[in-house]
Amino acid sequence: MTRTSISISVDAPIKKVFAAVADVDTFTQRAEAIVHVELLSEQRSGVGTRFRETRMMKGRESQTELEVTEYVENESVRMVADQGGTIWDTIFVVQQLDSKTRIDMTMDAKPYSLAAKLTTPLIKGMVAKFIRKDMEDLKAWCETDG
Repeated sequence: MTRTSISISVDAPIKKVFAAVADVDTFTQRAEAIVHVELLSEQRSGVGTRFRETRMMKGRESQTELEVTEYVENESVRMVADQGGTIWDTIFVVQQLDSKTRIDMTMDAKPYSLAAKLTTPLIKGMVAKFIRKDMEDLKAWCETDG
């Protein structure tokens, strides 16, 4: 298993930050790399919401299907994807700290195929770079009128 953790402080109320993290309808607005989101379930938010995210990675489109498996409003949301022989398990935890909101994101990559067991540790740095950019985009969006 490979773990990536990133924490940021956002100068915005917890409700706005949580919505940016958990509401798939905002993803294309708040993350430059995400170019399209398609809902795959009738449910639009909360546990059981399934969606396909299309993002640009190194000049190419990449699609990932995700499912929200945990959801506690204004506290945490967990999204899980099974892609490329790896289970990608990501949890976002938000906390109000004075006038700012802290986001702690932890992504566990659990490879189960032989190819993924070999490549997942090698791409950890690239994945962390993409996640950091998404988090910086989220911060900028939340700190504006977005």
